[in-house]
Order: sequence, then structure tokens, then C-alpha cells
Amino acid sequence: MNYIKKLFPQWTKNLYHLLKAVVANLYFGFPSRRIKVIGVTGTDGKTTTVQMIAKILEEAGEKIAVASTINFKVGDDEWVNETKFTTLSAWGVQAFLNRAVKENCSVVVLETSSHSLDQFRVWGVDYDTAVVTNVTREHLDYHKTMEKYRRAKRKLFEKSKTLIVNLDMENPSEFLNLPAKKRYAYSTDENKLEVHVINENCEFVLAKDVFLEMGGSEFVINEHNFKLNIPGKFNIENALAAICVAFSEDIRMDYMIRALEKIQGVPGRMEQVENDRSVDIVIDYAVTPNALKKLYELVGEIKSKREGSKIISVFGSCGDRDRGKRPIMGRIVSEMADTVIVTNEDPYTEDPQRIIDEVASGVKNKKEGENFFKIMDRREAIKKALENARAGDIVLVTGKGAEEKMMIGHEMVDWNDKKVIQEELQKLS
Repeated sequence: MNYIKKLFPQWTKNLYHLLKAVVANLYFGFPSRRIKVIGVTGTDGKTTTVQMIAKILEEAGEKIAVASTINFKVGDDEWVNETKFTTLSAWGVQAFLNRAVKENCSVVVLETSSHSLDQFRVWGVDYDTAVVTNVTREHLDYHKTMEKYRRAKRKLFEKSKTLIVNLDMENPSEFLNLPAKKRYAYSTDENKLEVHVINENCEFVLAKDVFLEMGGSEFVINEHNFKLNIPGKFNIENALAAICVAFSEDIRMDYMIRALEKIQGVPGRMEQVENDRSVDIVIDYAVTPNALKKLYELVGEIKSKREGSKIISVFGSCGDRDRGKRPIMGRIVSEMADTVIVTNEDPYTEDPQRIIDEVASGVKNKKEGENFFKIMDRREAIKKALENARAGDIVLVTGKGAEEKMMIGHEMVDWNDKKVIQEELQKLS
């Protein structure tokens, strides 16, 4: 595989993607010029933010199209994204935009990955609005450095008319101070508004009186109360991004409030699996150190309010990706979980045992065989976690979220964490 990569370096592949994008735009007639396009990028939170934006737009009466990691939607037609790609090929993107135009959608919300930006897969897409949720360590196997990773993300912002940036991320001014007609900056921290010197053509959106619990959260914007049925301060940040989009579209506040409260959850994102064992079983996509840290901080707060509660973790790391993050993820989870189970995820062409061992190398203050296990079979790992869980405990299964497939070698096999958990619960009942 490394030989093939050397034989065809990335820049040659990017030229191919660019050529494909040019042909696709010409064939479909540059469809993005005939519809409003909102692009959402970021390391974590993209998918949830896309769903929130879509819900608000629909509440306001817009006919929308959505392309995200978990789903596609054109008007009332919705289907699961089984491709394992956040952003489709250049041809797929243009074909999707063309369908949205033909079916008289007014807005497309397009989850846009750094890979697609770097590889020209979204060349020709005329983005009206650019949103960034955050930029933290990820995809360094591809981008090599954080500077190059951020530069790829920034491409989305360089030609967009409206810019929406999270002030709680590192160096937000790098994205916010680019030329644009309108800018919005959002935060959950009032101090952030004081430390950032931003172009005066910018509107700030601040969440105040934040209240967090396992079942959701509440916050206030401009004396209006918002309620989310999904937990975590990070989801408040995602909601703030969606609210900024709504402000930029002159959508009424009551539409925003109703739309966000209607969202009962996003598949594979802090999704709870019902059971009769009084155990909180949560599946989440978290595949980065930052996402894991935020997730476990939230769950740690919940655990602290329950006497005798334990956190049982099932997680791994993707193959053929950034190897440097693996021990970091192992350390983060081991510092916060009571029982750690490292397992297989999407090995692709890598040796899955090596991946597990590299993740496990970061595990600290745990004794293998007692509160630390390496279990290759993901089903067996989930089974082990469920068997060990008692009433009041929290089981976290991360890395796959709502995905329907697992990549083993070059083969895509059926897999869904929630279905497997439900099957194993049935066996235990």
C-alpha cells in the first residue's frame, strides 16, 4: 500500500479530483449557483451542527437538502449515508446539488471535510455561508501538520459571503478575519468576547446561564430561553453555530427555540440505548482526543453525582489514520473511566492488533485483566462491558456512532453499535 502511495503521490490524485470536479460542474451546469449553500466544517460537531441548522431552516418553512456523515435528505426524501465518507466525490457532490435544485430546494446544508477541500472535491461549490465548529488534532496522517490541516479548513472561508466561527476554539481570528459581508462569532464564555479583537463587522452570540444534565441542557440568548434534549456543553456550541446561521438568514427566534427543542437526539451522537437494567448506555462517534475529552468530562460530572457509579469504556481507533493520536486517546479514557476495554474499530488495511496495542500503550493506572482489557472482537468487548455494568453505571461505546459498516481490509462489512448492544442486552435478559 505504501508503494502505491509513493507511486501515486497525493498531488497527482488531487489533480484527478480537480479534473473530475471541473467536468462534473460543467455537466450539471454549476448547480450551486442556483441554490444557497451552507458549508459546515470542523474536527468535531459537524454532523450535529448540520442537523440543527437543517431543523431550524425547516421550522422556518424552507425546503432543504442535507448531505452529512450520517444521512442525506432532499425535501421529504431521507436516506442513510453508508459510504463512510463525510463529503462525497466531486461527481457525487454536484449530482446531489443538481437534484436539490431540480426538486426546488431553497438551501443545501453540506458537511464539508478537510479532505474534500484539499482534494478539490468541492471545487465549483459556491458557498454562501461557512461554519467552523473547531479545529483540533485529527487527520495528521494526511495533512502532516496542524498548520496544513487548518489551512485546508480555511479554504471553505476564503470565498464565502458569511462566516460563522466558534470563539471557544484555538485561534478563531484565523477564520473570522477573512474578507466577508457578514461575520458571526459564538461562545459559551463571556470572557472570550473581550480577549478577541475582531473586525467591527461582526455579531456576537453568547450563551448565558448554562445548565447541564444527562438528559439535555438549557441556556439563554438575549433573554430567550433555549432547551436541548441532547447533553453536553459541546452541543450547546453546536447549537450556537446553528443559531448564528439562523440570525444570518433573519429567522425568528421562536423558530430557533422550537426547532432545537424538537431534536430528541442525533443518531450516534450521545445516543442513549434503552434498557431494563438501569444502566446508562451511550454510543458516540468521538474519534479524536478532543471529542473524547469533552465526552468524558461530561460523563464524569454526571458520575460524580451518583454514589458508587462506574464508567465502563469500549473504544478503539481507526486504521490507516493518524497513529500519533492513539496513545493520547488511551490516556484520556484511562484517566476518566473505571474500566477500560480497548477493541477493534475500522482497521482498514492495518493490523488490528497493532492498533489496539498502540491505543493501549497510553492506558495508565489500570491493571490488565481486572479493570483493563484488550478484546479484539468488538461484539465480545461490548458484551464484556454490559456484563460488568450494574444499576447506575455508565457504559460508553465510542468510535462508530451510527455507522452501518466496518472497514476490514478493503471489505465493507455490516456493523452497527446500537444493534449489537441491543442484541447482547437481549441475551442477558
